[in-house]
Amino acid sequence: MQKHETGDVLDRTAQEVVKVAAMPTQFAFERLFTFLDNVGEAVTLLVRALGCALTRRAVWVDSLTYMGVLGVNSLMIVVVTVTFSGMVLSLYSSLLAVKYGAGSYVGGGLGLSLVREMAPVVTAVVVTARAGSAIAAEIGSMKVSEQIDALRSLAIGPVEYLVAPRILAGLVVFPMLTAFANVAGLVGGYFVAVASRVSGGSFEQSLAQMVTGRDITMGLIKAAVFGLVVTLVCCQQGLRTTGGATGVGRSTTNAVVISIVVIYMVNFFLAMLMFGPGVRT
Repeated sequence: MQKHETGDVLDRTAQEVVKVAAMPTQFAFERLFTFLDNVGEAVTLLVRALGCALTRRAVWVDSLTYMGVLGVNSLMIVVVTVTFSGMVLSLYSSLLAVKYGAGSYVGGGLGLSLVREMAPVVTAVVVTARAGSAIAAEIGSMKVSEQIDALRSLAIGPVEYLVAPRILAGLVVFPMLTAFANVAGLVGGYFVAVASRVSGGSFEQSLAQMVTGRDITMGLIKAAVFGLVVTLVCCQQGLRTTGGATGVGRSTTNAVVISIVVIYMVNFFLAMLMFGPGVRT
């Protein structure tokens, strides 16, 4: 009898050990399926939104309103942020360049860093925090208060009315904000470089020689892609909101975090595609 009970205890213990050992694998598969589900839902939402944009003229009219929300309200904070980022980058670059006798390359190096990477990425992150969170919160509030269900009852599609105009606005506004950020960062960097004993003439000359129209164009294309990604993720998270006010806060946080992570991931692949090895620059 005692041997039988001991055997049962060992069997239960072995079963528990197997369950615990399988937990990491199960968790990994659950996260993978959740990720794939989110990606599929985002792609479906994007296709529907672009379809509405191509077939409904009202979507373009509504997007003008959101251009103001995304662009005008975010312009000042983008300019300030990128200006000081360019100033810090110019400060370190100028000190090192002057120390090793390479001051004539500061302008070109700063320009390439700004137009290719810093301006598009910083602009996208700032607008995500400033306007992306507002998009997710607004749509999430409409979802939990059943306003989206009311739109459907009136034969108004939420994708056409809420998602498509915001995506179009992001595609237009992000490159525009990035263009302002390029100018602001270069101006701030120029004054810091001159104050760090870099010749203003050599700064301008290297900037003109090293930064080409292609660099600027690729940076603006990056910004447009970031605008698409940010607005799509924020709209998706807003539409997935459940659970009242707590759910709205959770969706807003998820929208900002996911958008920023995706921005940096997409930025790497775009950089490899545009400026990587084997690409003519």
